[in-house]
Amino acid sequence: MDRLGQFRETLSTYRRHGWQLARALMTAETMDALRREQSIEAGAQESELTFEGAQVRESEFDAMWFRRAAAAGREAWELRLAAEAYALFELFEADEAEEDREDVRRELEARVRETTNAEG
Repeated sequence: MDRLGQFRETLSTYRRHGWQLARALMTAETMDALRREQSIEAGAQESELTFEGAQVRESEFDAMWFRRAAAAGREAWELRLAAEAYALFELFEADEAEEDREDVRRELEARVRETTNAEG
């Protein structure tokens, strides 16, 4: 299965369980495939590139950020690799500042980066 197919298959599974796609992290190769599919020029700004309505950001690994509401007004976020059954989960309190949430998300991305680099 091609890279974008892996993204779509994973997205389909998460949507069945009530998750929403929040962001997509793609390697340069995957972003190129998405640009070709969407007929976007290679020199286009990264901010113009979206996958299923979500912002795409270049990364060292292919993954997606999903979110959904959780009990007591909290919000669950999960970072899932597109091609592997590997994910990291975080539960944010309703009153947690967005800056603090973003710090945690960056830490989770760093953990995935370390894991994928150790495997390669």
